Amino acid sequence: MGLKMLCRKSSVLYACQKHATVMAVAASSFMCIDGVTSRNFMNIKHFSSYNGNPLHSKLPIVHHKDYVCYLPPNHRFPMQKFTKVLNFLLKDGVITANQVSEPDLPSKETVTCVHSKTYIDKFFDGGTDTKEQRVTGFKWSEGLVRRCRLETGGTILAADIALSRGLACSTAGGTHHAFPDYGSGFCLLNDLAVAAKQMILQKKAQKVLIIDLDVHQGDGTAFIFQNDPCVFTLSVHNGKNFPLTKQQSDLDVSLEDKIEDKEYLRVVKDHVPWVLDTFRPDLVLYDAGVDPHIDDDLGRLSLTDQGLFARDFWVLDYITSKGYPCAAVIGGGYSRNLDALASRHTILHRAATKVWQERRL
Repeated sequence: MGLKMLCRKSSVLYACQKHATVMAVAASSFMCIDGVTSRNFMNIKHFSSYNGNPLHSKLPIVHHKDYVCYLPPNHRFPMQKFTKVLNFLLKDGVITANQVSEPDLPSKETVTCVHSKTYIDKFFDGGTDTKEQRVTGFKWSEGLVRRCRLETGGTILAADIALSRGLACSTAGGTHHAFPDYGSGFCLLNDLAVAAKQMILQKKAQKVLIIDLDVHQGDGTAFIFQNDPCVFTLSVHNGKNFPLTKQQSDLDVSLEDKIEDKEYLRVVKDHVPWVLDTFRPDLVLYDAGVDPHIDDDLGRLSLTDQGLFARDFWVLDYITSKGYPCAAVIGGGYSRNLDALASRHTILHRAATKVWQERRL
């Protein structure tokens, strides 16, 4: 039994497909996993250090120097942006080095919670063929595998930290086009899906909400969790953009081209509160892609830097004001001007820092 709604409001067409079990989550008796109690990070007073690095009283940041790997010159994917994001944050005094924690490499067993063993064995061990690599946009290398594993580990660590501290941000993540059996669109491992599933399997959360505001639909994430009542997927994306064939998220909000700051934020405000109030997650994973920006090479929307900041600040402030822990990743963003792109990605961390300070987390 399911419920399907098709609505048109202004320039927004959205479709909502919900499972009957998901519709019942507002009831306090709803349990996805027996024995897991609901969390409220506002009641947690203490936090232990990760990798020997105390995060003190500032916003936790997750980064690893090997978030980057070698790519051929003029490759379409802006690999060096991850290093530049951290450097800009440090240079501008947004963060200090002692706020940064490094993730570990997740094992094959960890990532096969959402990916097939056959695919992971092939990807980890260099068994993908030329056609499979072409779909991902990358030629296989050991460095690529290490980078993707660390990026996924970073999102897992950010989620784990957020459950204790309320808010945490990675300087990478958001590889939402990866499916159980294959990679696609510069995404090899679905870090958001792995992190969500691991928090549930480790009984650190009953229910996880994934808010995906990348300009491209989180099709891999939607497919992975299409029959999982413990994870709710919300995707706000440009309807005419990649992927050509969309999957069915629990809630899809499909935007027309050229939407600007005010209209975009209104759409986000129209949907996020309802999802939070209905699903009542124990953890929120937020994909803060900057490709809705007007200057993005692969976007079709018209947000400004100020619009992205307003979006990220409102989303993070609203989530934390309701007592939900949130782990944020940077998502997609594409530009030949790597400095401009990396600076754009730091908008997330700047907004999160402001929320952290104002909410006194």
